[in-house]
Amino acid sequence: MHPLVKLAKETIESYVQFGNEPPLPDPLPDDMEQQAGAFVSLHDDAGNLRGCIGTIEPTQPSLAMEVIRNAVAAATRDPRFSPVEPHELTGLDVKVDVLMPAEPVADPKELDVKRYGVIVESGWRRGLLLPDLEGVDSVEMQVGIALQKAGIRPDEEYQLQRFEVKRYH
Repeated sequence: MHPLVKLAKETIESYVQFGNEPPLPDPLPDDMEQQAGAFVSLHDDAGNLRGCIGTIEPTQPSLAMEVIRNAVAAATRDPRFSPVEPHELTGLDVKVDVLMPAEPVADPKELDVKRYGVIVESGWRRGLLLPDLEGVDSVEMQVGIALQKAGIRPDEEYQLQRFEVKRYH
């Protein structure tokens, strides 16, 4: 198991069972010292999404802290789901996506749903969809879902950005 996934899983278990976060690894591995946006996704034992929370840009002093904060949020504060219960922990599949810096896109033809995530932005509204998600098979669908998440109508003006992720299972 990748160390970031192990950290996310241990964080969720500690928080759901005891209400606290585990200590940071000491010493902190080099790849966890960097700053980056990250998403933590949870799936139940049937493969259904159970929670997904993340940050587009870093909000914490290290990637380790970013993963810890997003793991707690994915397990307890995703508005689409009730908080994870202790009995669910053994069947929980945890994934961590570390976001690479986003770059502007002039044309949707520059997108690829398998390779790039997408960010749509109009004024203060912003929506994101990760790459290579099951059931998202076209750029139109990917952008449409991101627009819906942001509350942006397809006929409004908006900007596109794309980003790659390092996905850890």
